[in-house]
Amino acid sequence: MDVSQNIELFRELVRCGGEISLWQYDGEGNLLSSNCPEEAIFDTAFSLSGCRTRMLAYAAAQDAPVVLSTETGLVWGAAFEKRDRQLYRAYALGPVFFSDTAFRQIRDGLASYQGAEVSIAWKSRFLESLPHVPVSQHVVFSRYMLMLHYCLTGKHLQANDLNILNSDPAPASDPGAYHDRYLIWNAERALLQMVRNGDLNYKTALQNSSMISNGVPLQGGAPLRQAKNSVIVFCSIVCRAAMEGGLSPEEAYSLGDAYIQNAENAKAMDELTSISVMMYDDFIRRVHRCRSNPTRSEAVQKCCDYIEMNLGEKIRAADLAALVGYSEYYITRKFKEETGFFLNDYLKFARMERAKLLLQNTDLSVLEIAGQLGFATRSYFSQAFREITGMTPTRFRVSER
Repeated sequence: MDVSQNIELFRELVRCGGEISLWQYDGEGNLLSSNCPEEAIFDTAFSLSGCRTRMLAYAAAQDAPVVLSTETGLVWGAAFEKRDRQLYRAYALGPVFFSDTAFRQIRDGLASYQGAEVSIAWKSRFLESLPHVPVSQHVVFSRYMLMLHYCLTGKHLQANDLNILNSDPAPASDPGAYHDRYLIWNAERALLQMVRNGDLNYKTALQNSSMISNGVPLQGGAPLRQAKNSVIVFCSIVCRAAMEGGLSPEEAYSLGDAYIQNAENAKAMDELTSISVMMYDDFIRRVHRCRSNPTRSEAVQKCCDYIEMNLGEKIRAADLAALVGYSEYYITRKFKEETGFFLNDYLKFARMERAKLLLQNTDLSVLEIAGQLGFATRSYFSQAFREITGMTPTRFRVSER
């Protein structure tokens, strides 16, 4: 087979989906060529992050392609051309991000680079180059690596044959490691509290949590197996939170077992993503139904759900009347009869309950929380919060942590 022609074809195919650079190294790890516009910057980053060393060590023992992650969030993939079982050429695809990466992670990752010292000028150019790094979905990048392996060897592999090498975990003495775990713990608490409350306005929190943690941190192994483990663990803790929220053990365990089996049977990463989101949504909606007041009419319950889903918006009686098809007078009177609250009082109470959740489980400032909940000023929010809880938002946060 003509590897050079295959590589050119591969470059063209990748270019159809985005500009991801391809690097060619010899058997000793010396760079031969690349189509990266910032070659000097990212070749240095590839070396300083340890990816070059890990790539060569891996290639000495394995033939399958590998995904190499780094402390800064940059990701490369590597596939190998061997002759007489010895590495002849290594091809690295990247760098990419798998998600929008926080500047703090990039900064701390740079601080963790070992070996040759790098200049302030290099760091500055590195940071300036990052906005041009493409963002790729994990499943798409994995398919690229399987295609690259086929171009080099003529052999078909499955997704679970692709290996992943994570960057070395932060040492226990690193304060940043504890901070990251603290963020993950807070995100997990928020997600589980939403399940207990049957909170339908969960999508932002779920999306944010996926940016903080990639799941169960296992070293090595197939990415599909790691993803399955993460979904199974997530399903288990959501199941228990749902029972704490009022869902019967019979229903919760049966539902959880079904989703765990679906995750175990999944053949691709995108299946697992769908299963995870579907499972979380299903549990929340079931808890919401079992917690909803059975004495409320369908119209009033629909108004309550709308309020919970739009706490940051200005909600008027006219909006609810249009939602359920009644006059403003009728729906406001019926709302008061069935909930015991005037509309504005109910809205204020619901916002304060959400504020409690955000104060307990996120690092958002009081001003940011006020803005999310539709308050024009911090002082107005603090006054409303104190009316409901008897304490300021700051004092509440301190008392709950």
